Amino acid sequence: MNLQPIDLAIVAGYLLLTVGLGFWVAKLASGSIQGYFLAGNKLPWWVLGLSNASGMFDVAGTMWMVGLLVVYGLKSVFIPWLWPVFNQVFLMAFLAIWLRRSGKLTGAEWISFRFGEDFGARASHLINVVFALIMVVGMLAFGFLGIGKLAAEFIPYKFSADPMINDKIYGLIVVALTTVYSVKGGMYSVVMTEILQFFIKLVVCIAIAWIAMSLVTPEMIRAVVPAGWHDIWFGWKLDLDWAGLAHRTAPDQKVVADTAVSVISKEGYSAFGIFFILMTFQGVLKAMSGPAPNYDMQRLLSARSPIEAAKISGFVNVVLLFPRYLMIAGMAVLALCFIGPQWTHMQAAAAASGQSFTGDIDSILPWVIRNYMPPGLMGLALAGMLSAFMATYSASLNAAPAYVVNDIYRKYIRPDAPQKRLVQLSYITSLTFAILGALIGWQLTSIDGIVGWITTGLYGGYTVANVIKWYWWRLNGTGYAASMALGVAVAMWMAVWKDPVTGQAINALAAFPWLLLACLAAAVIGSYMTKPTDIETLKLFYKKTRPWGVWKPVLDALRADEPDVQPNRDFWRDMFNSLTGVVWQTAITASAIFLIIREMDRFWLALGLVVLCSVVMKFTWWDRMRDEPA
Repeated sequence: MNLQPIDLAIVAGYLLLTVGLGFWVAKLASGSIQGYFLAGNKLPWWVLGLSNASGMFDVAGTMWMVGLLVVYGLKSVFIPWLWPVFNQVFLMAFLAIWLRRSGKLTGAEWISFRFGEDFGARASHLINVVFALIMVVGMLAFGFLGIGKLAAEFIPYKFSADPMINDKIYGLIVVALTTVYSVKGGMYSVVMTEILQFFIKLVVCIAIAWIAMSLVTPEMIRAVVPAGWHDIWFGWKLDLDWAGLAHRTAPDQKVVADTAVSVISKEGYSAFGIFFILMTFQGVLKAMSGPAPNYDMQRLLSARSPIEAAKISGFVNVVLLFPRYLMIAGMAVLALCFIGPQWTHMQAAAAASGQSFTGDIDSILPWVIRNYMPPGLMGLALAGMLSAFMATYSASLNAAPAYVVNDIYRKYIRPDAPQKRLVQLSYITSLTFAILGALIGWQLTSIDGIVGWITTGLYGGYTVANVIKWYWWRLNGTGYAASMALGVAVAMWMAVWKDPVTGQAINALAAFPWLLLACLAAAVIGSYMTKPTDIETLKLFYKKTRPWGVWKPVLDALRADEPDVQPNRDFWRDMFNSLTGVVWQTAITASAIFLIIREMDRFWLALGLVVLCSVVMKFTWWDRMRDEPA
């Protein structure tokens, strides 16, 4: 189905409204760097929560998760733990409060709050800035590739016979539009446009879910998936016999099964039990390290209080997961049942030209919109997907100047720079990173590849030092910097290295335990080879943050001045809330999928589990949050 005039009008109207809204609120951010990066800490928690949820609802990630559900079935609810999705649970339970108590502007500035200002502390501050900027570029490139694939599917004009070139040119066009309002308005523009974008995406999610449930029956799904696809539980082996299904299914359906076989072989998740253990292990560590220095951290630091920071993370789970997975599940079942003929035609065309073809799971999302959304609703769906990209992109872009301007220029070059100069420099920095992200995105060919590198390679190098910083007083700036520098260096090497014989990249998940041990050794050796962090710095950090963990020497020193200070005794409560939150979050995700595939008994069971966990956390988490340490 081609775009109709009403669809084009809706998309154009959305773009004009978004850019106009971004410029309209820009005046609120133009006065100071605090207003530009954190919106002056004036926005309520539910506004920031909606904004954060919208920023996490990205196009490329949604494409990836649709493909996961098609291939892995219900077991796919666990694979985003690679990111990890349950970091929002740990933030909600305790880490958001700890973070926001600092009152700092960026994650790198928080590092100085933790380690002070000696040589090691400055090194740790700089490596944190470097990591943050690499992360920004990675996220910008990630979004660039996804939106280009989407736009090229619908715009009839083609710049090149090579579809990849068209993807990237249209990616540049959408990036340029998003950059305009993001640069001008800072956090105010980002948040306000993201809220508009969230409600557009919500309508699209409901529409796609309705269409899928109208056209696809449970019997149709069972006819095109292997045994075990509907099972959320698993053993050591994946045991999804897509290869066997390919031999006994209809010709038009065989290419779907062949695609699933190809994806599983490429990703290496067939030993699913081992994969799950590694994924959970690294996911918990990543979650306990706190938010990475990106848009998520900026939202928490923007909160009006520590309690509101915790509420932001909790609210993200409530408003994001269920509608997003309604869309993901709807698109997945439509593809499973109906995309076979198109992929078969493309396979035959490829064979005629001497090439091979398996289905492109990244193309499922635009295929569903093109083939199943009626005029008007198709335009709204495109606007929704544009908003999904723009929300994530603008949020990531807003994080870059915070680190360059606040943590490099103001800290090391010109501490007395006027506010107007800092805001102007922020404009320049944002434009620079937008260009850099586009250049990197131009080189990418696979969404799955960049996801794997970000989640396991880059985050793998980040994890160890950022876990220890919360829970062990003896980690100093030198140990932190050594661990982070090693991790980032290895992650960058993993991004470019290929086996000279096979041409395969390193399996980042398999390499994670070794990277973990190396970074841990660097942190411990670096810390013990140099002096501990200044005790006054540690006392101030502990007094304001009040973490649990190994802090007794610092607590004793603080009690010498303030005898009434008590340690944090909430470890078991925080762990209980974190575990309950992971079950709660997983049940929300699974309930949406069960609804779409009409497994109603399991839908009601999952929904009941959501309600039970919610009631429990009302008493163990919500009612017991405190702004200040006891």
